Amino acid sequence: MGVDITTLIADWSWLAEVPPPERLERLRDAWYDEATGLWDTMSVTYGWEWPRGPHSALFGVYEFPGTLGSYKPHFWAGEAWEKARDQVDPAVRAELDALLGGLIWDGPDFDDEKPDEGYDFFSGGSGLLVAKSPAGVRELLATWERVRSRLDELRAPFGEPAVASRFSDFDAFVRLLTNWGEVLAEAARRGWGIVGVNG
Repeated sequence: MGVDITTLIADWSWLAEVPPPERLERLRDAWYDEATGLWDTMSVTYGWEWPRGPHSALFGVYEFPGTLGSYKPHFWAGEAWEKARDQVDPAVRAELDALLGGLIWDGPDFDDEKPDEGYDFFSGGSGLLVAKSPAGVRELLATWERVRSRLDELRAPFGEPAVASRFSDFDAFVRLLTNWGEVLAEAARRGWGIVGVNG
């Protein structure tokens, strides 16, 4: 059984109206509410889905194209980065370490990492894969904007047989990052945070 990811952006001030242990449940309850219209039909639509009903101004759901909701492409992108990063210019490496480390990658020293303020906001939360506060979103968006024009520099390192995998070649890696950039940009535009949950 694999891990799935549902990526939502949400109004942090609305979530902050309840204690930290109840925030993820509040978001899930709003998302699962039949009034949203998100559950009317099985959708294969990728990109943004916006709820209807009483929670329509409080969250949105982003479906990553080509992933079928699986976390595997995100995981394998992090694994490929782990293999390629030593061959990348140090300035680009630092930016991508920060971007991927804030979203989908545990980093080279993940055993020493402590959950950041996004996770603290939810007191951990069962099934929480990604949690970024509005401030964290703005920081990551700035990082993305600095690094995206230099992504082509990764083509050669990603072409190495030791890096390439069936889940994350260079073009797939860039597409996934670009999709995350879209999520960051929309969340930042609204002043919201990001929540990625298993399921």
